[in-house]
Amino acid sequence: MEHTERLEASKSSEGRFRMLVDAVTDYAIYMLDPDGTITSWNAGAKRFKGYEESEIIGENFSRFYTDEDRKAGLPQRALDIAAGEGKYENEGWRVRKDGTKFWAYTVIDPIRDGAGTLIGFAKITRDLTERRQAEAALRQSQEQFRLLVQGVTDYAIFMLSREGFVSSWNLGAQRIKGYAPEEIIGQHFSRFYTEEDQKAGLPREALAVAARTGRVEREGWRVRKDGTKFFAHVVIDAIYNPDGSLFGFAKITRDITERRNAARALEEAREALLQSQKMEAIGHLTGGIAHDFNNLLMAIQGSLELLQRRLPGNDPKVVRLIDNAIQGTRRGAALTQRMLAFARRQELELATVDVRDVVQQMTYLLQSSLGPTVRVETSFPPELSKVTADANQLELAILNLAINGRDAMPTGGTITIGATERADVPGLKAGNYVCISVTDTGTGMNEETLQRAMEPFFTTKGVGKGTGLGLPMVHGMAEQSGGKLTLKSQLGVGTVAELYLPVAPGVPAAPVQGKETVVLSPFNKKLAILTVDDDPLVALNTSALLEELGHTVYSAPSALHALDILRQEKKIDLMITDQLMPDMTGSELASRIRAEKPHIAIILATGYAELAPGEAEGLPRLTKPFSQRELAEAIARAVRR
Repeated sequence: MEHTERLEASKSSEGRFRMLVDAVTDYAIYMLDPDGTITSWNAGAKRFKGYEESEIIGENFSRFYTDEDRKAGLPQRALDIAAGEGKYENEGWRVRKDGTKFWAYTVIDPIRDGAGTLIGFAKITRDLTERRQAEAALRQSQEQFRLLVQGVTDYAIFMLSREGFVSSWNLGAQRIKGYAPEEIIGQHFSRFYTEEDQKAGLPREALAVAARTGRVEREGWRVRKDGTKFFAHVVIDAIYNPDGSLFGFAKITRDITERRNAARALEEAREALLQSQKMEAIGHLTGGIAHDFNNLLMAIQGSLELLQRRLPGNDPKVVRLIDNAIQGTRRGAALTQRMLAFARRQELELATVDVRDVVQQMTYLLQSSLGPTVRVETSFPPELSKVTADANQLELAILNLAINGRDAMPTGGTITIGATERADVPGLKAGNYVCISVTDTGTGMNEETLQRAMEPFFTTKGVGKGTGLGLPMVHGMAEQSGGKLTLKSQLGVGTVAELYLPVAPGVPAAPVQGKETVVLSPFNKKLAILTVDDDPLVALNTSALLEELGHTVYSAPSALHALDILRQEKKIDLMITDQLMPDMTGSELASRIRAEKPHIAIILATGYAELAPGEAEGLPRLTKPFSQRELAEAIARAVRR
């Protein structure tokens, strides 16, 4: 009875196991005899391999292998290994009934009876094709990503450990920072920072911020392997494990030195443009003020001269006061000349000038102007080309630069005036230039003062001690002559002013011509003179000066009025006209008169020389403010032409 119960229980257990195996569809589970012939087949085997149980039982399991594996004896070797070692396990390609392949994971276990005799094998196969494809895709993606990261050369992309040690290195990092992978992997990334940043703890702080917030982005100076610096844009991202713990950091660095330099250059160009526009606006304003100021000085100076000759008696005190007032007008005229030079509206008489001769001729003037505490030295090469310049304005420019140097040496010092010849000066058109340098041993200037030194009305000399027009005057004269003025200075060392003027064409220097002195006796004959000026003060003053010289004067407040007078009065000998007037300029009026009445002499009187090239060509000029003597000389020259 007990034996029967045990037998039935065994059959029941075997049935349940059989049901379990048959129900498994994710694994192919079947039996082989010792020769590899299939003796059982489950639903999973049918699904994987495509054979019905009736089609495959009794067939050798080698048909599931590829032709290459069968030729290599792999099926039999698998059985031998399983029998000899107790198990065989591998992965490889297998073949379905329809000839398609799938990637299989296979386990073969030997089956033995109670005596240890091999009676067959249990074979379990799993289809891993999808997993293998996913793994292959992952490997391909990882490889592509690795190639991508390695191929980037414009960015340094590398990994850091939690402590900041470099664990990977791409070509961009090698190019930008200069380290080969074997030189830097395992080293701390802080070596890329400057010593100042390392001492300030910036590397440690960057990692701390990235770990706390997930990301940090900064710009700053970094150091290459060779010690040179570059300006970098840096991003550090924290990398976390699946459980949320910190794994390390990804660091991306880009060299933006060129971009930064370009941005700075653009900003400097923008500032230069704004400065140029400001200077141009101030130049227009200054020129206009100088024009009006000259007219006022003209009226004051002429009236004082007439008053001086008409006062009864010779009271020395009154004479001295009038002389003092006349000197004041002349100083005011000199100031307007500076303003016009800055505004580049002062007319220059350009000629061929020997710089060495100019400096030698003004040695006494320099020494007397600079005082006993200043020593003047000169340094000229044996041969020096002549320049194209206005000799008088060049002398005034050198004097201005020397006086600035003296004012920078309150306890005395040395001023050295020298010259060298240079070619193709930056900022000037191609050609040869003479650089006239005025060097002092004074206090020098800081960067801020140096940047503003040539601004009009800017001075460091204190209220009442300087107009701030000395350097702008030299600057205006230099640019009007085709050159430029530059300043170099350092606090506690001194200042070097360099005045560049173009080398004159290869002709001998013309001697400096003095003003022609005209004797009035040949012109005792009375002239009929027409004056044209829209400023009534100037018109009245000019008429009074001419009448005192004995001439008959007709006065017109505009060019149109002047044309009316000329049509009515047939005996006009000479016209003196202002340049800037409404409706018609003096040069335009002169052109009209030359066409209609060529016998009339014309003088252009102006303190604001803004004439286009060729305009008023051949017209005698009389610069405002002028004295009665200068007026008489101008009339003499004009009538003699």
